[in-house]
Formats: sequence, C-alpha cells, structure tokens
Amino acid sequence: MQEFEYKVVPAPHKGTKAKGVKTPEDRFAYSIENILNQMAAEGWEYQRAELLPSEERSGLTGSTTNWRNVLIFRRQMSPAPVQAAPFQDTAPAEPPLTAQALSDVETHSPAPDMTAEVQAQEEATGTQQPPEEPMADDNSRPLHRHIRVSDSRDEQ
Repeated sequence: MQEFEYKVVPAPHKGTKAKGVKTPEDRFAYSIENILNQMAAEGWEYQRAELLPSEERSGLTGSTTNWRNVLIFRRQMSPAPVQAAPFQDTAPAEPPLTAQALSDVETHSPAPDMTAEVQAQEEATGTQQPPEEPMADDNSRPLHRHIRVSDSRDEQ
C-alpha cells in the first residue's frame, strides 16, 4: 500500500511582478506557477486548491470567519528502513515470585576461604570464579543478601 505525506501552503493573494508579465491576471498566474514549480522541484505533486474557513479573533471577545485559499500537495513517503527484529531470548522465563517463595528467603554468611580448591578447579576447567562478595566496613557480613527460591517444577 502506498503511503503519502501532504503539504498545504497558502495560495498567493496577489500577483508577483516579473519582466514581461503585464496584466494582473498574468501576475497572479505567474505567482501560482512559481509555487507549483518550486514544490515540484522538492518532489511534491500538486493535488488541488481548496477554499477553507478559518475562525479568527476579532477584538477582545469576538471572532470572525475568514475564508482562505490553500494549495494541497502530496508526495509518496519513502519506505521505512527495515530494522532487524529485536533479540528474543528463547530460554524459559523465570517463574514469578510467590508468597511461598518469599517466605523461603534466607540470608547467607560468607563461605570459608577455599582459595586453593578454587584455584585448582579453575585450572582444571579453564574458567574463573566470580570475585568474592563485597563486605561491610567491619568485614563481619556481606553487603548483598541472596534469595533462595525453590521452584515446584524442580522438585518433581
């Protein structure tokens, strides 16, 4: 389906003086011709001229209706660039937290130091473990709390 954008410009009220254009009718036609050629150079196609009402203020509280002549143009809209579809994760969604899951919340204290075992495991698998949890200033407790949520699907 073709899509168009439209542009409405006011029609000239009086003619434009030019060399070789003598009569008022010729000057008026010359003004319209200039507008049509200018819009065509920008890719706009002339559609029609319309006489439309325009309500305007008159004094402090009054209003009057003035009739305005406008020229209507259109051009075909350029097709929108094709965008890649957003990435959709195919992994199953996490189940929502329930009241039971929230009641199973536990806080953890830091694990004992097992650096030798962790280093041996890292060398064997070629991976590194995430850094230790940041501790509070007094090093007595971790700054983060872990939440353990049991999923009824895992227990089956």
